[in-house]
Amino acid sequence: MDGQRHISFFTATILEWKHLLKPDKHKLLILESLRFLVKDKRVKIYGFVLMPNHFHVLWKIEEPHLRPNVQRDFLKFTSQQLKLELTQHHPAVLEKFRVDAKDRQYQIWERNPLSVPCYTVAVTEQKLQYIHLNPVQEKWKLAKQPENYYYSSAKFYLENKDDFGFLTHYLD
Repeated sequence: MDGQRHISFFTATILEWKHLLKPDKHKLLILESLRFLVKDKRVKIYGFVLMPNHFHVLWKIEEPHLRPNVQRDFLKFTSQQLKLELTQHHPAVLEKFRVDAKDRQYQIWERNPLSVPCYTVAVTEQKLQYIHLNPVQEKWKLAKQPENYYYSSAKFYLENKDDFGFLTHYLD
């Protein structure tokens, strides 16, 4: 598979760019799922950021797992978890994700997430910088400095401290 054994830049977006990941409890569902993938030796995670309506991750799929399967399972599981949380606590919000589809009643993620292989260290570093600068962009203003935004790996690269328990330095 093309790019299978390289670090990949993966982006998934909430349906219609809705801000479903704004609440911390929803971001924590994503973090727990990432932690599981690492613990289960499906991926190594080198960087990430969770934004209000999308997330980016730099990861490498571990053998014998395949990138499309890991991505599909991750998005399916996180959508189920988010749907369950909305069903229990915010049914009116869940209705905003109702779709007219043959295979589903609700849809959390946009179809066709982006996955770009990073064939060089330079590309990996460029994607990592992009990830870390996301929260400080004028349109978001989630933090003044990248390392001050909690839901990101920026602080890990600055202080070499993994608050999430699943990060690996991209040079390791």
